[in-house]
Amino acid sequence: MSDIPVRGFQETEFSARTKRAQRLMATQNIAGMLLMSEPEVRYFSGFHTLFWQSPTRPWFLFVPAQGKPIAVIPEIGANLMRATWLDDIRTWSAPAPADDGLTLLAALLGPIAARGDTIGIMKGHETSLRMPLGDYERLMARLPGLKIADATGIIRSLRMIKSAAEIEKITHICAIASRTFDQVPNIAREGQAFEDLFRSFRREALSQGADDIPYLVGGADQGGYFDVISPPSRRPLAGGDIFMLDTGVTWDGYFCDFDRNFAIGHADDASRRAYDVLWRATQAGIEAARPGVMCSEVFQTMQNVISTMDNQGGDVGRLGHGLGMQLTEWPSHAAFDDTIIKENMVLTLEPSLGYGDGRIMVHEENILVQSDGAKLLSKRAAPQLPIL
Repeated sequence: MSDIPVRGFQETEFSARTKRAQRLMATQNIAGMLLMSEPEVRYFSGFHTLFWQSPTRPWFLFVPAQGKPIAVIPEIGANLMRATWLDDIRTWSAPAPADDGLTLLAALLGPIAARGDTIGIMKGHETSLRMPLGDYERLMARLPGLKIADATGIIRSLRMIKSAAEIEKITHICAIASRTFDQVPNIAREGQAFEDLFRSFRREALSQGADDIPYLVGGADQGGYFDVISPPSRRPLAGGDIFMLDTGVTWDGYFCDFDRNFAIGHADDASRRAYDVLWRATQAGIEAARPGVMCSEVFQTMQNVISTMDNQGGDVGRLGHGLGMQLTEWPSHAAFDDTIIKENMVLTLEPSLGYGDGRIMVHEENILVQSDGAKLLSKRAAPQLPIL
């Protein structure tokens, strides 16, 4: 199909990302950034593999103050890394628990440590150290004089703003997921085990062009669901059930993330009202999400609508988040997040509420922030609760 984006990125994309990072590093007197988690390594190199599913081997990418990033990786990944735009690729035979890349890293960072300079490592919220803590401590012991700063802010500021090529990929996967949801009336039926509906949804998403369905959750029960993170059961869908499917489908390493609610046969009045409130809360969020507005303001705008039915203040803690190379990225639509929304952010709007005897409902859409406001990337949910 002619409307399918080109996979991967041009070298100019990675060069521009690196140069933006280096400009920010210069303002903070950071001599380089040591990155070791999959999205950051891929963001600066284009190294795209499912091999990250194995925790056995660590992977490192060093972004210096000048020039291209340097890969320090297990030999098993050398051929794939050589296919990227990088030139300097240093490898070791891994796994090697006694020295999993530490000697190579010490040689790379030694001159920086000798000068008493600073490197950045991601330390902040939603980050993790993807190497054994013992290895990290041994590496630091071999590099006396090296100073460590938190690079989370630099990476966050870069990844929150999507390039045109990134937006094209996210738009494409949102269209695939939207077409998949359009088929739910044809694949969901009364008497069907909920876990079988999950399988059918996954097959449909693949047939529509998705690369993978790493995230599919939901809930189903009489008059509403009570949980949206547990695995689906063998319980058959029954008349009066309200069910939700929430999917994170991927294409070329980029996610969509939105859900849809349905009723089997008929819906009770409380569920119809909950759906209406959430639809209107989402609409308020769409209208509020524009450049210059804080995420906390978008949260409050949606919460104001939700409070007409549920005044608990949002037990889930937030009502949406960033989206891109990961299912959830910075920022959060939450009372605590005063991040200023900027043009070319891709965000989810995910209002939720509680009603009845412990029931919940969640609604979610994906948007692109443009100069004049938000553009839907997901096909807008029906304004009334669909009855199947």
